[in-house]
Amino acid sequence: MMRWTVHSERQIYRDQWLDVRSADVELPDGRHLDHRLIHTQEGAGAVVVAGEKVLLMWRHRFITDTWSWEIPIGGIDDGETPAQAAAREVEEETGWRPGPMRPLLYTEPSPGLMTSRHHIYRADSAEHIGDPEDGFESERIEWIPISDLKGLIDKRDITSGTTLAAVLYLLAGA
Repeated sequence: MMRWTVHSERQIYRDQWLDVRSADVELPDGRHLDHRLIHTQEGAGAVVVAGEKVLLMWRHRFITDTWSWEIPIGGIDDGETPAQAAAREVEEETGWRPGPMRPLLYTEPSPGLMTSRHHIYRADSAEHIGDPEDGFESERIEWIPISDLKGLIDKRDITSGTTLAAVLYLLAGA
């Protein structure tokens, strides 16, 4: 069997967002690795569609110093379901209240490094309720024609793994 075995984990650093650990991992051939891993909170987000457009946020990511279009996504608070968290994140980050949510996809964007798990939903309507609560989240919020998504991916204006998976699912007709 090709399963890797974790013999122990040692905490290196922890704060409110992540828990960085060192793991003694045994490979199937018996060799050991001192592997790093990051435990994170589960997240939830949404693809919000109205007509032939999708709600996206133009964001700067300081870690990679890049700009790209992303779906709203964030952490799941204690006592929230993933669907409730996704709806809350859409409202807080965009100022739009999504209509009924239905599951679109589940993704683990970087399972070789972190436990990050993303629950992504789809809403086929939204109501504008005001300015975003979290105005610092994005430069602008726009309804982008679905027909423009492939071109935005091609020119690297959509690069986030979770957003890529979500909009590709949308383009595939999900």
